[in-house]
Amino acid sequence: MTQLFLFNVFNGLIIGAFYALMALGLSLILNLSGVINFAHGGFLAVGGYLAYTLMPFIGFWGALAVAPLLTALIGLLVEFVLIRRLYGRDPLYSLLLTFGLAFILEDGTRYIWGAATVPFDIPDWMTTALSDQFFFLTGYRLFMVLLVFAAVAALFLLLNKTRLGLRIRAGSGDLETVSALGVNVRVLRNLNFGLGIYMAGLAGVLAAGMLGLQPTIGSALIMPSFIAIIVGGLGSLPGTLLGGLLIGVASGVVTVFFPSASEAVIYVMMGVVLLVRPRGLLGEEGRVQ
Repeated sequence: MTQLFLFNVFNGLIIGAFYALMALGLSLILNLSGVINFAHGGFLAVGGYLAYTLMPFIGFWGALAVAPLLTALIGLLVEFVLIRRLYGRDPLYSLLLTFGLAFILEDGTRYIWGAATVPFDIPDWMTTALSDQFFFLTGYRLFMVLLVFAAVAALFLLLNKTRLGLRIRAGSGDLETVSALGVNVRVLRNLNFGLGIYMAGLAGVLAAGMLGLQPTIGSALIMPSFIAIIVGGLGSLPGTLLGGLLIGVASGVVTVFFPSASEAVIYVMMGVVLLVRPRGLLGEEGRVQ
């Protein structure tokens, strides 16, 4: 029973790390641009498939480094061609646009790479268990958790220690003032969107090695990622990280005792948080009205 409990908790931690990585990218875009990016899961799938295509040429490690960057470049192009035209308009327009874009990305990956799950090979030494007692603790699972936390730490350093990061944070609070101070808001939004999509691409490569790669891989992670933002609090990146980890671990723990409720528990958590603290656990006062 103890092994089963630890197995599900660790699985929940891994899934929660995916939720957090996805949700941080979503939150970056939402905080600065006000865009609810329903296509985020589609970009996750694109990142995984790009890595799958590159691996025969540059190997797993090369694909892990290059695929998220290529996904971010696609995100920059999408923002430049489509998203920026809707800034300042009713948020419903951008919501509908990204909702349609999500279907385009999903069907595009299905058309190019097929509907069936494709093999996503990771180094053999990473698939072996690190302990006979804790058979579920493989090198790849541990690597994923460490890399996610390293990526999150790098993101927070970028936002707090670089000029670009400081401008993103300031723009999330008052974009008009940042523009009045001479900052090119169009470029800032474009780079911020690309950074958010980079997080989705990285999550896609990591998720493909664990969950398998198929066109719908992103759609299974997108709604919990939105819930992570709501639970953690709109406008708070630390809250988003906390929300993702909490719902992932909660889902893993509930699986031990009530497997059929493993997905429902995250919606219950969201409802309870909204009743007790409508702005989320670490959300900013006045962000939700």
